[in-house]
Amino acid sequence: MKNLRCLKKLFCILLLATLTPPLQAICVEKIGSAKVISVVDGDTLKVNYKGKEESVRLIGIDAPETRPNKKARNDAQRSGEDLKTITAMGKEATNYAKSLVRPGDTVKMEFDAQKRDKYGRLLAYIYLSNGKMLNEEIVKAGYANLMTVPPNVKYQGRFLEAYREARESRDGLWR
Repeated sequence: MKNLRCLKKLFCILLLATLTPPLQAICVEKIGSAKVISVVDGDTLKVNYKGKEESVRLIGIDAPETRPNKKARNDAQRSGEDLKTITAMGKEATNYAKSLVRPGDTVKMEFDAQKRDKYGRLLAYIYLSNGKMLNEEIVKAGYANLMTVPPNVKYQGRFLEAYREARESRDGLWR
């Protein structure tokens, strides 16, 4: 009887240990601070984070490409716009992002469920010194589409509302 109780306890401990995420997964950093190195395009920054140069992809948004690459060609085909128009819109989106954040600025980065994408880039919501979220500001001004990639969906509703407002107001790229 005593052995059976010990066996049950051992089973419960083992089951709990296999179902509980590792400690490092529980303690994932959610907020970080970084210094902006450059604005790469309308949805990507280069930053110095923890002493290392990192690319940061803004979660939840997708700005047009600035160069005639495969994605730009796909965007042109999907939207019915020509490649030159797509890349011009990409440059416009990049310039808008550059008007909000500059090299040397310190920003806060909020991470969602995944900290990196398959290319090794950090995935983040970027907060400017005035407290506004860069991702949302770019969408609100009409310089990006929505791009929700689960499990990083924390602000999906906010972005959708900003997107609708920009489209209805014919702001940014929706002129």
